[in-house]
Amino acid sequence: MTNKLFCFGLGFSARLVADQLREDGWKIAGTTRSADKARLLATQGIEPFVFGDDQPVDDIRSALDGVTHVLVSAPPGGEGDPVIRHHGADLAALPEGTWIGYLSTTGVYGDRNGGEVTEEDDLLPSGKRGRRRVAAEKAWFDLGRRHGLCVHSFRLAGIYGPGRNALETVRSGRARRIVKPGQVFSRIHVEDIAQTVLASIRKPDCGAVYNVCDDDAAPPQDVIAYACGLLGVDPPAEEDFATAKLSPMAASFYEDNKRVSNARIKDELGVTLRYPDYRAGLMALLDGILAKIDAEQEIV
Repeated sequence: MTNKLFCFGLGFSARLVADQLREDGWKIAGTTRSADKARLLATQGIEPFVFGDDQPVDDIRSALDGVTHVLVSAPPGGEGDPVIRHHGADLAALPEGTWIGYLSTTGVYGDRNGGEVTEEDDLLPSGKRGRRRVAAEKAWFDLGRRHGLCVHSFRLAGIYGPGRNALETVRSGRARRIVKPGQVFSRIHVEDIAQTVLASIRKPDCGAVYNVCDDDAAPPQDVIAYACGLLGVDPPAEEDFATAKLSPMAASFYEDNKRVSNARIKDELGVTLRYPDYRAGLMALLDGILAKIDAEQEIV
């Protein structure tokens, strides 16, 4: 029997998982928010469906026919997890043991004043987004326990990768070096997210939770400075967080200060990170950025 993955939300992280499984011969189906994007997915060998907070999947039973694995990256909203709200009963009807992966966030741990957190620590989210994630995780694990589904949660650190990284931020002129003494963030390259999810698919452990981050929680201003060095440009001046003008959304990211342990994905899933720190990740992305710059200069 051919395995079939259904993705609720074919975004930055889930799409890479889907593409790698499709190369291995899996059938892939998934959702996007617009009919135009759905038509594009169809040309790429993916069975597409439209789904949103207020738009359930049409004919969901047909959409889930033959599905062996489900990956969920759709974020929760004010009314809870949209997938469970619209399609919890449909998922409950899947065969017992169906693998389900939920892409969550390390924001569920809240602020630890720079201390380390593991998967065993209490969930103490600082803000509304973190509280919604905690509630969504609980809803997924409850669904799994009630209906025999093999649910896993992947708590992702700050995601970067092609097209979404500090090099691009510097190149666009949007880079800032905001300094909050003692502040660190954990990060993860999208390829390492994909390999972790794939490792779980190969070695399911129903009810497991995994922190997905690299080895080096680092101050954000250091990442920008390193990206500037790679591009050969002067870094922007440092700005004191206490006086920096930030949007409420940008300021909220500084509410949490913690180091996240990734020991479990290494010990239990056998993951060897391709990009163990931001320096390795940005170095690997540099050639793509330089190629873009060369192409733009040729056009000019």
